[in-house]
Amino acid sequence: MDAAIQSKVDVWLNGNFDEATKEEIKKLQQDNPSELADAFYKNLEFGTGGLRGLMGVGTNRMNKYTVGMATQGYANYLKQCFPGGVSVAIAHDSRNNSRFFAETTANVFAANGVKVYLFEALRPTPELSFAIRTLKCQGGVVCTASHNPKEYNGYKAYWDDGSQLVPPHDKNVIKEVDKIASVDDVKWSGGESRITIIGKELDEQYMEMVKGLSVYPEVIAKHKDLKIVYTPIHGTGITLLPQVLKNFGFDNVHIVKEQAVPDGNFPTVAYPNPEESEAMSFGLKLAEELDADILCGTDPDADRLAIGVKDSNGQWVLMNGNQTAVLAFNYLMEARKTKGIAKPNDMVITTIVTTPMIDAIAKGNGVGCYRVLTGFKWIAELIRQKEGKENYIIGGEESFGLMIGDKIRDKDGISAVALLCEMAAYEKEKGRSLYEKMIDLYVQYGFYKEHLISITKKGMDGQQQIAAMMESYRNNPPKTINDSLVVKLLDYELQKGSNPQTGQEWKIELPKSNVLQFILADGSSISARPSGTEPKIKFYFSVNTKLNTAAEFDKVNKELDEKIKAVITDMKL
Repeated sequence: MDAAIQSKVDVWLNGNFDEATKEEIKKLQQDNPSELADAFYKNLEFGTGGLRGLMGVGTNRMNKYTVGMATQGYANYLKQCFPGGVSVAIAHDSRNNSRFFAETTANVFAANGVKVYLFEALRPTPELSFAIRTLKCQGGVVCTASHNPKEYNGYKAYWDDGSQLVPPHDKNVIKEVDKIASVDDVKWSGGESRITIIGKELDEQYMEMVKGLSVYPEVIAKHKDLKIVYTPIHGTGITLLPQVLKNFGFDNVHIVKEQAVPDGNFPTVAYPNPEESEAMSFGLKLAEELDADILCGTDPDADRLAIGVKDSNGQWVLMNGNQTAVLAFNYLMEARKTKGIAKPNDMVITTIVTTPMIDAIAKGNGVGCYRVLTGFKWIAELIRQKEGKENYIIGGEESFGLMIGDKIRDKDGISAVALLCEMAAYEKEKGRSLYEKMIDLYVQYGFYKEHLISITKKGMDGQQQIAAMMESYRNNPPKTINDSLVVKLLDYELQKGSNPQTGQEWKIELPKSNVLQFILADGSSISARPSGTEPKIKFYFSVNTKLNTAAEFDKVNKELDEKIKAVITDMKL
């Protein structure tokens, strides 16, 4: 074993670590030295969103010690920024060890003189954002690995507006966390009296806020028997969503029994991710059996959502994240106009890799549309900048996330599901399904079709391989893709845009981010972005054309599929 790795192992074997941890290390030494090396070869990075990694012993794993050291650094920074006193809210999802990590976090904060509001049991991530704002906290933490497999857990850090950390705080917290060199630098206990358990009162306030997002309660009253199937995929959504739908006025909600109980082992799925059709298969089966109107699913911490609807042939299909965003954005913009509550300064926010169709819809409705980097913290940051000047309605991105209204500052699968069910009722009143509405929007604004490829590179050299791929694209960008000229090359890391055909260059007015975009002469776009939380690189494809009538949908859909395939082939992906 590498001497530097062995040295770190020895620190854990000889230091102030519990006996169970030491025994586990000895077992790995004997049975699986390569896994031991992976567990210690680096420190689990406190990235700009917090921690995320495999659970287990070692400096490169999620465990009591890495969570405690991260919390100590974060507590130190909060106390520097808010010398008048600090309070934080803490929540967790249904994952294995999430409660333990949340309690560890609470104890370390409290030992550092911080007032702690700890949820009594698992809760959706968006409620944590709401709690920070409602309780006027200076920060917060939710223990979750979102939609990752069961072996993972995570730790997301928040600021006083209820959003995840943005500059300068993200980098400053990382610096403070990096200063914590040893578990002996952590205050582990001694402040228990500073911990307040919260729950039902916050639930009621949050659900009341969500109910206030309803635009057409009168339509729900007419269609209260809308047949809704919902799956929480063994996650936190079950704690609030059934009640939220009831509060909206829906009384025909069917929970997928096989996935109703919170369980960190996620026994029915490989990935508890509503983006995956496998995770939604139980829901699809029940929706078909019941001849439901809409199928909804949320991920373990209930910040992401997915919906399923019947297509024109009566077959159940899952809408992708871009389609779901388009439906929600359009619904709110149209509804506000119809109801006479639209304001001249209304705005919507999306991200640089989300469908350009949102821009077309916003323009058609006379609403300002902004694009930010991937991640809801950037949407929250822009809301903060525009507060008092422009009126935020909705934000969202292609990865099955929506944030409706400005009372929270993170994506919210709970309110999104409620609103999409209202939308289904509204379209039913008009005599059509959400699927048919989607096609009508394609006819109105253009047929935009997106596709995502994720390439995973595991192990110690995975990140290096991903970095090499990005460097290759950066240093030798393609001049044409699928016989269409690259007319814009956008490098968000260098904050530079250029037209390779004319040599024109311009500055990109967004924070640095390792993303490359190729915009083609035919309107297609390809984006390459390494994941910030997993060892993978993502490629986003968007193509578009005109759709003259709904009857041409199937034909044009196939043509766009072929075009995406041709782009992927040309890029050798």
